[in-house]
Amino acid sequence: MSMFEGNVVLVSGASSGIGEAAAVAFHRAGAVVYGLASNPVTQAAARVQHPEIEWLAADLSRRPEIDRVVQAIVGAHGRLDVLVNNAGVYKFSSLEASSDELVRSQFEINVFGLIALTQAALPALKASHGAIVNVSSSNAQKPLRDQSAYAATKAAVESLTRSWALELAAYGIRVNAVAPGPTMTPGVARIPMPKEMFEAAKAQILKAIPLGRIATSDEVAHWIVALADPKVTWLTGQILGIDGGLSVS
Repeated sequence: MSMFEGNVVLVSGASSGIGEAAAVAFHRAGAVVYGLASNPVTQAAARVQHPEIEWLAADLSRRPEIDRVVQAIVGAHGRLDVLVNNAGVYKFSSLEASSDELVRSQFEINVFGLIALTQAALPALKASHGAIVNVSSSNAQKPLRDQSAYAATKAAVESLTRSWALELAAYGIRVNAVAPGPTMTPGVARIPMPKEMFEAAKAQILKAIPLGRIATSDEVAHWIVALADPKVTWLTGQILGIDGGLSVS
C-alpha cells in the first residue's frame, strides 16, 4: 500500500513552484490531492499539466471562498488528512520605500490567509488526527536586505507552527514547518529586477550557501511529504531548514 493511500491532502499555492512539486509528490505517494490556487493563469496551466490533481480556486484573503473549498473537499471525501500551507507572496523593498499595500498584502496572504485556511480545515483534521505542514523560509531566521516585511511574515509562520503544535497535540494533530533556503521557482524568476542585478544577487547568495547551489522545488517537496507521513507519529512543533547549510553558515 502507498504511504498516503486513502488520505486526502490539500496544498495551497499549488499551481507552481514548491506547491506544485508537493502536490505531485503527494499524488505519487498515493493520496487524493487537491491543489488550491488563486491565479487563474497558472492554475489553467497546472490543470493541463497535472490532470491527476483536483484543482480548486480561492483567494486566501476571502474567508467565504476558503470555507467553500474546504467544505467541497470534505463533502466529496468525508475527510481531510493533510493541510500544506504553502501559498505566499513576496514583495521586496527597503523599509523607507515600503508602502502600506506592500506590507499589508504580504501579511494578508502569508499570515492571515494561512490562519483562515487552517481554521476552516481544523474540524476535518481533528477527525482524522491529521497533519499540518507550513512553508516558512530561511528568511525568517536569516533575513536579507530589503526583505523585512516578508521575513516578518515567515517568522510569524514559524511562531504559529510551534504554538499550534502545543495547542493541537490534544487532538492528535501534528504541526511542523519547512524553511527552504533559496529555491529556483517561477516566482523567483518573475521578481522585477534587471537581469544583471538578478545575476549579481544570485552569485552573492551562492557564496553564502555551504553546499554552493540553489535548491529545486522537488527537493523541498520531498521533506514536506516526509513531515506529513502518517508513520511519523512523534514529530511536532519542528522547523526543518532545507537550505544547503545556509542557517549554520
